[in-house]
Amino acid sequence: MSVRKKITKFGCLFLAGLLGLAGCGSPSSDFRTVGTEAPERPGAVDEKESAPASGKDRWGLAYESSMEIRYAKNFSVDYFEGGYTLLTVKDGTKILVVPEEKEIPKETEDDVIVLQRPTGNFYLVASAVMDMFDALGAVDQITLSGQKEENWYIGAAKEAMEAGNMVYAGKYNEPDYELIVSKGCSLAIENRMISHSPEVIEMLESFGIPVMTEYSSYESHPLGRVEWIKFFGALTGKEQEAREEFDRQAAILEEITANERTDQTVAFFYITSNGLVQVRQSADYVPKMIEIAGGRYIFDQLGDPESAKSTLNMQAEEFYNGAKDADFIIYNSSIDGGVGSVEELLDKCPLLKDFRAVKEGNVWCTTNDMYQQSMSVGDMIRDIHNMLTGKDEKMSFLFRLEQGD
Repeated sequence: MSVRKKITKFGCLFLAGLLGLAGCGSPSSDFRTVGTEAPERPGAVDEKESAPASGKDRWGLAYESSMEIRYAKNFSVDYFEGGYTLLTVKDGTKILVVPEEKEIPKETEDDVIVLQRPTGNFYLVASAVMDMFDALGAVDQITLSGQKEENWYIGAAKEAMEAGNMVYAGKYNEPDYELIVSKGCSLAIENRMISHSPEVIEMLESFGIPVMTEYSSYESHPLGRVEWIKFFGALTGKEQEAREEFDRQAAILEEITANERTDQTVAFFYITSNGLVQVRQSADYVPKMIEIAGGRYIFDQLGDPESAKSTLNMQAEEFYNGAKDADFIIYNSSIDGGVGSVEELLDKCPLLKDFRAVKEGNVWCTTNDMYQQSMSVGDMIRDIHNMLTGKDEKMSFLFRLEQGD
């Protein structure tokens, strides 16, 4: 018996037991679970293969049009006659959203997730997506959270959890299966961290709960990450709100790129608990933000451009050799809570005291909430541009580190 079959059998027995104890009904019937023949997840397939063939009907539905996507490479959205919407993710996951009171096509394959409007009752583990739901005015569609209330920087999420409208259901690798099933969860929205715990996907699916992985972090262009709001806009029925929010961020970039480049160099980094320096690969979106802002990332040829990894660790001495002459250094505080002064930063890495940026007072730090503010990429780029040009009076996500007393 395969591992999958063992897990599925256990899951079914566990589900039957917990439903008997809790007296709950079966999970929502508004979706079809992902079948065993679905593409391996996690793991990407060619996006051209995963996307529906343009101009062709599906499941007896007449194709109408496809969403215009300018920067994102890892999803597509197609519209069919009668208000049906098909969302396709890079890994081959397909979600068919059916209008309220319309019939679910009988010809739909078993590996297609079917959700019927009104959508909702989601388990959101991909914390960077919460900002998108907030911008869409759709936080009420999330009832289960992968973050505890105190870990959210998104006000609407904290308020929903305080009011009991959203509850903590465990992190990505330790979900509370009993709670998730008892709430009738319609869809689990994961990020790529789930690749480290594929057994969680199998267990959730064995309970009849479909799983999708969002790939916004794999978008190389900053606006590609922001454009994922269009995916969730299509999922939640908030396409217009999604377009407006995306256009607002795009307008900021157009304003900044119209200004003259500075070509000043910037190092963006974080000191790990074991003293290594974590930096971004050159093809990552953070170096791209620095470039758009008019600067130049100090490590211009670092890492494999074909790799999906966004960061890598290096020894402090290697970081010193590559970044000591950077005009600006930015400490990424979204991981460890940050530092409050230059002295605190030097305590983490004494070698930094000889950096040009430290000597000239050009040491900066991100705010703790930067990672969760996925809809503020344009604002972050504007902050970097203002840092480079000396206009630091209106910062949203950056602040200068001062010398301590």
